[in-house]
Amino acid sequence: MIDLFRKLKDKVEGKNIKIVFSEGTDPRILTAAERLAAENIIIPILIGKREEIMAKALELNLSLAGTEIYDPKSVIIDEFIVAFVERRKGKASEEEARKILLDETYFGTMLVYRNKADGLVSGAAHSTADTVRPALQIIKTKEGVRKTSGVFIMVREDKKYLFADCAINIAPDSQDLAEIAIETAKTAKMFDIEPRVAMLSFSTKGSAKSPETEKVSEAVNEAKKRNPLLLIDGEFQFDAAFVPSVAKKKAPDSPIQGDANVFVFPNLEAGNIGYKIAQRLGNFSAIGPILQGLNKPVNDLSRGCSEEDVYRLALITAMQALND
Repeated sequence: MIDLFRKLKDKVEGKNIKIVFSEGTDPRILTAAERLAAENIIIPILIGKREEIMAKALELNLSLAGTEIYDPKSVIIDEFIVAFVERRKGKASEEEARKILLDETYFGTMLVYRNKADGLVSGAAHSTADTVRPALQIIKTKEGVRKTSGVFIMVREDKKYLFADCAINIAPDSQDLAEIAIETAKTAKMFDIEPRVAMLSFSTKGSAKSPETEKVSEAVNEAKKRNPLLLIDGEFQFDAAFVPSVAKKKAPDSPIQGDANVFVFPNLEAGNIGYKIAQRLGNFSAIGPILQGLNKPVNDLSRGCSEEDVYRLALITAMQALND
């Protein structure tokens, strides 16, 4: 895992990438921000009351040299209000926009939207919905992408796998699953992983028939139609996608022979359970969720995150900004 993040650091270091942290008084955020600035990796932008941020940094004996601080209550910019009203297309008045943009995450998202920052990290003290909602309303998804999705990179020693969608879409249909597969393959390449995508189910290549398994099979066909060069197959039970001897028996004609490295789960329930099992029983580090499909990078922390989690997700966000 150290090697993975060293490579990310080398790629983004010194590029003057600005990443917004909407929870500027959180000790984990401040500690990570000091480290990121001191190492010249990114320029952290901290959102919150300046005096509170400075007081907390002093209490923690942290230097904020190399960081920027924005207090929405003192620097609400008229251009932000106008841009927000325009972006919401009549769903918010100027008066409502002024109130909404007092929220640190909304304000931070506007910094990204207006090209005053390159990405945003939030979630240390907010729910996933509080992070994702402003991103969907303001930054929105890329052209051709219907929905954002959440992927975890699972790391243990030199092993790296991607699990999706484990954070956002509760009951994706076949079109959604195809899109998730394609977007996750792009994310894999960002980590220098050549994607081999397995679409998971409780059936392998028609061993069981149900609307659930057919949905996954249809997603495979749709993904191949959209991206003929993508190496993808399914539907697979996990063992058939991961264990060569099982693949040989259950899917002998598949191009994936127990060597998948990208796993797309059929719904959020399975994805969330799956990554937590790998994390807790398999001792994998679960990094994410990394949000996919947005016009600019916004990423969500767990409220139980550590300073190291903040540091790593900031690196990933900066890397996404470079790749956009």
